[in-house]
Amino acid sequence: MKKTTVLAAALLATTAMTANAETLRWARAGDSLTMDPHAQNEGPTSALAHQIMEPLIMRDMTGAIVPVLATEWEVSEADPSVWIFQLREGVTFHDGAEFDSSDAVFSFNRAMTEDSDYKELLASVKEVRAPSKYVFEIVTDGPNPIMPSNLTNLFIMDEDWANANNAVKVQDYEGGEDTFAAKNANGTGPYRLVSREPDTRTVMQAYDGYWGKDEFPMAVTEIIYTPIQNAATRVAALLSGEVDFIQDVPVQDLARVDGTDGLQVITAPQNRVIFLGMNQGDADLANDNVDGKNPWADKRVREAALIALNRDAIKQVVMRDQSVPAGMIAPPFVNGWTAELDAVPETDIEKAKALMEEAGYGDGFSVQLDCPNDRYINDEAICQAAVGMLAQAGITVNLDAKPKAQHFPLINNLETDFYMLGWGVPTYDSEYVFNFLVHTKGEKYGSWNGTRYSNADLDAKIVGLASQTDLEARNATIAEIWGTVQDEILYLPIHHQVLNWGMADKVETIVAPDDTAKFKYFTLN
Repeated sequence: MKKTTVLAAALLATTAMTANAETLRWARAGDSLTMDPHAQNEGPTSALAHQIMEPLIMRDMTGAIVPVLATEWEVSEADPSVWIFQLREGVTFHDGAEFDSSDAVFSFNRAMTEDSDYKELLASVKEVRAPSKYVFEIVTDGPNPIMPSNLTNLFIMDEDWANANNAVKVQDYEGGEDTFAAKNANGTGPYRLVSREPDTRTVMQAYDGYWGKDEFPMAVTEIIYTPIQNAATRVAALLSGEVDFIQDVPVQDLARVDGTDGLQVITAPQNRVIFLGMNQGDADLANDNVDGKNPWADKRVREAALIALNRDAIKQVVMRDQSVPAGMIAPPFVNGWTAELDAVPETDIEKAKALMEEAGYGDGFSVQLDCPNDRYINDEAICQAAVGMLAQAGITVNLDAKPKAQHFPLINNLETDFYMLGWGVPTYDSEYVFNFLVHTKGEKYGSWNGTRYSNADLDAKIVGLASQTDLEARNATIAEIWGTVQDEILYLPIHHQVLNWGMADKVETIVAPDDTAKFKYFTLN
């Protein structure tokens, strides 16, 4: 381990590396989509933000909720609809400005606006307020027992910095907007942003004024982050020593990396499910060969696709056994998951063909599948495998794979009829899945629901979860919602993802279930 005296000397570096600085060179397949902390609720985007910015509370490397900018939180005794947060004193942003409750109020109000990708997490919030400099309150529409779990990736901005840099409004990422906040950041986190070249290189250095510099190892004093989309190139960079840590070792290279002197691979289940979504709400599809009808609107066609997919084959051939076939779009970490719901659909091509015939598509149909090629483990290869499997049932799939920066807006803007998506659940509760993926797409809910599915009764149940304090009754409602989701075949689950982190032996950490490396916890040999 680095000695405390060496760390202290390294932390004095605020504008350049010192001789004692410990640099960690980090790579993964895709870059952060934006530096605006509220514009994109996406894993690699949040992972980069966590180095520079901080929420009130967060999940540590084990997945446990821990205090960050808030030191304590509780429900008001006078009003159970109010959560009270005691804020940490003596915290400064990277430009030296003091953090206080006004910054929290500003950040939450900003995160509740139309272009924010975090508004679903705050859908039950009626008001946020600052009764004093270091007290922050959230007022919800009825008691919300799990509100703190919604806040672990909701980052706090400096209100004055935002005003000074025309960054009050959240970047409209889906609309192609570029803003100052999209390329710059001023947080309270352990590392400050030194330089940012999107899709090329981001450099961060330890912030000497960080409130937690004596509470965490802080062994890493400089981070050089390089997105490397090509899997072979990414592995070669680790093998050659060009990088020290990659978050996505390709499954075909696990043995090679782990068997190389000076390198190691650590593995753990991820809090994430990979699945396919279908436009089942529109009267006609834009990207199929059927005029005047929408094949996905017929449940029999959705069921045919569900049972045409051979998840075990994907696990064995594409994922090299590094996946867990799934029957629902929530991982086992999540409240509401059950083994019964997650039972893997049995592959049955003959039944799939019969369902297609019954639905009037005995001659099949063709449709485009939109897939990312730099976001999930083997994402494009999974889509390629699905193409062949669906063809056996009579669904001819034309695959269009592209980087996530172009893929995700297709879902958000309802410009895809068939698509891949992966979903992690940072709250560890099904409400998060429902708010984003099941509720009718609208102003406060359903921002990632590309299915066009809409069910008013289901929407009411979903909204009601936020204020249901009887946890037994709440869990019963969650089970009812899942029953409808499964029966309607809203999505085609594929598998629960498994994480494989590769690193130099000098790096010591554990695999975080949310795939977010928080480098202030890392130690170095």
